Amino acid sequence: MSEEYGRVAVLSDIHGVLPALEAVLAEPEVAAADRIVVTGDIAAGPQPAEVLDLLRGLGDQVLWLGGNADRELVEYRRGERTEIPDPIGVFAARALRAEQVDLLASLPATLTLRVRGLGEVLFCHATPRDDEEVVLVDSRPGRWAEVLDGVPPGVGTVVCGHTHMPYVRLAHGRLIVNPGSVGMPYGRPGAHWGLLGPGADLRVTAYDIPEAVARLTADCAYPDIAAWADCYLRARVTDTEALAAFGPRDGRSGS
Repeated sequence: MSEEYGRVAVLSDIHGVLPALEAVLAEPEVAAADRIVVTGDIAAGPQPAEVLDLLRGLGDQVLWLGGNADRELVEYRRGERTEIPDPIGVFAARALRAEQVDLLASLPATLTLRVRGLGEVLFCHATPRDDEEVVLVDSRPGRWAEVLDGVPPGVGTVVCGHTHMPYVRLAHGRLIVNPGSVGMPYGRPGAHWGLLGPGADLRVTAYDIPEAVARLTADCAYPDIAAWADCYLRARVTDTEALAAFGPRDGRSGS
């Protein structure tokens, strides 16, 4: 915790989409970042092994966190579950090499870094206490109080992912940053990510989506890959639809 980083890139919810990850890593500010924090749901998608290999090739520049989808892949491969809610999950789990399963199993749930201009920043996948909880840009203050309970008082910024929609907001005096999804964006196409230090900037990298859809369709053996790539790379799921689906899971009925 003693070292302070000037610039930290945040990549969340890559979901095994190699062309989107390649596009973000080609961004000069990502390449030049002191650290790249990957906040979970890295491999559950069409090119899981390739995505992990690319990130591992960056060495110590990358700091890793696990997400619920990564945990599901590990549990499936280790015989702790017989199915995965997302249909592509079983394909992704089977595509991983044994050492990649071990890597995903070893990933921590949270990480705290000191970032110039922001102080102590806590990174997580969904919320600081759970890898599947839902908080949204319009979640009520009481919900934020619940999920932030137990976060050390010195932490002024919390970075989360999981819901695939970017936003920045204040909640109980803390800055909340969700960079959105690199590989499976809801609401608008492009590879979404964040840049921290000294502020908190939401970024989106445009890339050749028709070419990426064609590439995934040609290279991935998942039976429904053409429909999967068309849906998620083209962001067919709108932010309105995603908020409607996620809303009941953030406890808002109790507000």
